[in-house]
Amino acid sequence: MNSLERKAVIPIAGIYGLRMLGLFLILPVFAIYAEGLKDFTPALLGLALGAYGFTMAMLQIPFGWLSDRIGRKPVITAGLLIFAVGSVVAAMSDSIWGVIIGRALQGSGAIAAAMMALLADLTREEVRSKAMAMIGITIGSSFTVALIVGPLLDAWIGVNGIFWLIAVLALLSIGVLYVMVPNPDHSGMHRDVESRPGEFGRILSNPQLLRLDFGILILNAIMTAMFVALPFVLRDHLHIESIHQAWVYLPVLVVAMIVMVPLIIMAESKGKMKQVFLTSITLIAIACAMLGALHNSMFSVVAGLFLFFVAYNVLEATLPSLISRMAPIDAKGTAMGVYSTSQFFGAFLGGAVGGWCYGHYDVQGVFFGSVGLAVLWLLVAAGMSMPAMRSAIMLHVASDADASALEPGLLQIAGVYEARVVPEENTAFLRVNKKELDRAAVDALLGIKHEEAV
Repeated sequence: MNSLERKAVIPIAGIYGLRMLGLFLILPVFAIYAEGLKDFTPALLGLALGAYGFTMAMLQIPFGWLSDRIGRKPVITAGLLIFAVGSVVAAMSDSIWGVIIGRALQGSGAIAAAMMALLADLTREEVRSKAMAMIGITIGSSFTVALIVGPLLDAWIGVNGIFWLIAVLALLSIGVLYVMVPNPDHSGMHRDVESRPGEFGRILSNPQLLRLDFGILILNAIMTAMFVALPFVLRDHLHIESIHQAWVYLPVLVVAMIVMVPLIIMAESKGKMKQVFLTSITLIAIACAMLGALHNSMFSVVAGLFLFFVAYNVLEATLPSLISRMAPIDAKGTAMGVYSTSQFFGAFLGGAVGGWCYGHYDVQGVFFGSVGLAVLWLLVAAGMSMPAMRSAIMLHVASDADASALEPGLLQIAGVYEARVVPEENTAFLRVNKKELDRAAVDALLGIKHEEAV
C-alpha cells in the first residue's frame, strides 16, 4: 500500500469506525436507561436497540447505487447528517418511541456500501484486501471499545449525553471526509465490493451462500438480544452498578481476543475450518445456556461471556472470508451486499425478539431463546461444504478481448479453477491455487506482464 493509499484508507477506516462506535456505545447501558423513559415496555426496549438494523438493511445497497450516480462523498455526507439527526432525536427524547425513531434515523444514514465504493476508487486491486481488512479491524475494535467505554460514559454524561456525543462525532467525520480523504480520479463500478442488480438471482439461489447469510443473521440476532438482558443480569442478579460493569467486560474481551487468534489460525492454515466453525456455534449455544441457567453466579456469567465472545469473534472473522471464497468471482460485491443486509436485519430481529422474550419470560427467556437460535444455526451449518483454500485475483484485459475464447483457455492452465472475463470492464477474474498456478501461461494468454490480487 503506497503513501497515497494509506492517506485515504486510514481516515476512511476512522470514519467507519466512529460511526459503528456510535451504534455500539449504547449496547451495554441502554436497557437500564430505557426503564426511566415514558411508555417503556420490554418489547419496545428491544425494538429501540435493534431499530437501526432494519433501516440500515433496507437502505445500504440503494445508497451504494446512488453513490454511483451522484458521487461518493455527497452520499456519505448525507448519510452522516441523517445519522447525526437521529442521534439528536434520541438524545432529546424522554419517550422510548422517540428513541426508536432516533435509532431508525441513525440506521437510515446507511453509508457502508458508499464507503466501500469510495475505498475501491482510491485503492489498487492488489492492496484492496488489506484496506478492507483495516476497516474490519476498526469495526471489531469499535465494538470492544464501546462495551468498555459505554458504561464509563454513562456514569459521566448519561445515555442522552452519549447520543449527543455520537452526533458530534458524526459531524466531525464529515470534516475528516473532506479534509483528509482524497477525491478519486475516477469512480467506477467495482464488482469485488459493490452490488449489481442483475446478480442477486445468482447469489440468492446459492444454498451455500444462503447458509452463511442465515448464520450472520442469527449471530447478530443473538448478540443484540443478549444486551436486552445482560445489563439487568449484572445489575439485578450480580449487583454490579452500571459504572462498574466495564470491569466485567474488559478482562473477558481482552482474553477472548487473545484466545481467538490460534482458533482462526487453525481454521485457515490447518484446514480445520468446518470443525472450528461448528465448534464456535456450539460454544455460542453453551454460553447462552450458562447465562440462562446460572445468571446468579459471577463465575458462570463471566465464563459464559468469555465463551460467547471467543466464539463471536471467531465467527465474525471467518464468515466474511467464507463468503468471499464461495461467491462467484465476478459477483463478490453482490454476495457481500446480501451478507451485510442479513447482518443488519439480524440486529433488528434480535432486538425485537429479545425484547418480547424478556417481557414474557424474564432474562432467562432471552438466553434460552438464543440457545434455540444457535441450535437451529448449527443444524443448518452442519450440511455446509467448506470451500477450497484458493485465492481470487483480478487481471486487466483489453476492452476488445474475446471472453468466449479466453475463459476456456484460462481454465486449461494449471492452478486456475474458475475464470470470468468482463471485457467492458477491462477485467478478468480468476480463482486460483497460487502454489500450482502457471503464472507465465496466464500472462502469455492475456498479454499482460503482472497480476493484481483482489
